[in-house]
Amino acid sequence: MKIKYIWLLVILVGFFSCDDLESPIPEQEVIPELTSGTADFSNYVALGASFTAGFTDNALFKASQQNSFPNMLASKFALAGGGDFTQPLMNDNFGGLAANGNRITDPRLVFNGSAPAGLETVIGPVTVSTDIVLNNPTGPFNNLGVPGAKSFHLVAEGFGNLQNFPTAANPYAIRITGGASNASILDLALEQNPTFFTLSEIGGNDVLGYAISGGDGTNTITDATTFNNAFGFLVSELTKNGAKGVVTTVPYITDLAHFTTVPHNPVPLNEASANQINNGYAQYNGGLATMVTLGQITQEEADKRTIQFMASATNAVVIEDENLTDLSTFGIPSYRHATAEDLLVLPALNFIGTAVNNDPTKLNGITVPLKDKWVLTPEEQMEISTATDTFNATITSVANANENVALLDLNAILTELASTGIMFDGYSLKSSLVTGGAISLDGIHLTARGYALMANKFLEIIDSEFGSNFKVSGNLLKASNYQTNYTPALQ
Repeated sequence: MKIKYIWLLVILVGFFSCDDLESPIPEQEVIPELTSGTADFSNYVALGASFTAGFTDNALFKASQQNSFPNMLASKFALAGGGDFTQPLMNDNFGGLAANGNRITDPRLVFNGSAPAGLETVIGPVTVSTDIVLNNPTGPFNNLGVPGAKSFHLVAEGFGNLQNFPTAANPYAIRITGGASNASILDLALEQNPTFFTLSEIGGNDVLGYAISGGDGTNTITDATTFNNAFGFLVSELTKNGAKGVVTTVPYITDLAHFTTVPHNPVPLNEASANQINNGYAQYNGGLATMVTLGQITQEEADKRTIQFMASATNAVVIEDENLTDLSTFGIPSYRHATAEDLLVLPALNFIGTAVNNDPTKLNGITVPLKDKWVLTPEEQMEISTATDTFNATITSVANANENVALLDLNAILTELASTGIMFDGYSLKSSLVTGGAISLDGIHLTARGYALMANKFLEIIDSEFGSNFKVSGNLLKASNYQTNYTPALQ
């Protein structure tokens, strides 16, 4: 019996051993070799504005330029036949510009432990060493991103001519024109005979200037005809010799932290302070009641315009609103409390509650209403939205009509950042200031990690439209290689 069971055990062991040998071995995932598809990356040129340049924390500096999304793209293009990629690097990591020794833009922002702050408030005075008169670099440059450039600026002669500064020239454009001071930014690109290009955020500054000035009229939105002509010309010229490229839509900039961080109701008051301020507005409120009696305004508008503070931690600021009925002939200004539908610009954070000429009774946003430049009303927001939609319709149409052009929907990407956020290699990126990880300390431009996300979106659309395989070949950028802020010690 013992021998019988021993043989049975041997048979069972043999059976399971054979079964193991016959089980299929899982196949190893094969990562394909990188291919460029139909794209030729041998001479890549990037045209655009601040995002293209690598603008971050309200400045351009060496580290931010090295982390510009075109430079990131070029590092991947180099693996698929791409050539050198040169940038007009700043002289230091302080940021800021000078003209013949006189400062014209300030150093970068840093995080001081509680909020964004000027670099010099943390580390003390610095010398801005990048001087548009004394030490411009020589090109040609592959990165032709010009912070502040509007669509038509890229095709304008003299935009980089020092002789036209400051009325008709951009200091960042001056740094890249070299000896060809009257050449347009487009001319500088075409002279290099690019084989591949990116044309990014064209149209962004055409609405951004209006937005950051609170729609006060000092910086108007570009009209549709001007934009259409400029964008169409840019694309036709860049592709006329067979170059391929990617263009982007314009984001809804009012979704950015610069316009969503400051609450409309940040004023804390006790009962005594509220009563004192209300006494100061009593004559104004009484005038509104008279206007209702005279039939100049409705009771509904009077209620909207009435200024009434309370003992509360969340009183709304007082603003000027030119969209209200003009009662100036009666000596009544256009004041009202801000509402949740109004968007206050980021600099208002440090302005609300400050005293006018050190007079403690004249407090900005409380006893002295905020001027138009500090707030975007719903009507002004609608102007921005309408213009953005118009620009994007043109961009989409031009891209769809040209087989050499792929379209990246940057608008959708930034909308997603503002709503749900985007997962990037396990990191959750959102558009909130400081904590979101995607938007830098100025509330508008991206962090290095945000630019890496953007670069990956470019690579994915290039894969889709031109047959490359950056994604499946494992050649996308890694989030962990790019920071969300730069230390004040970086020099």
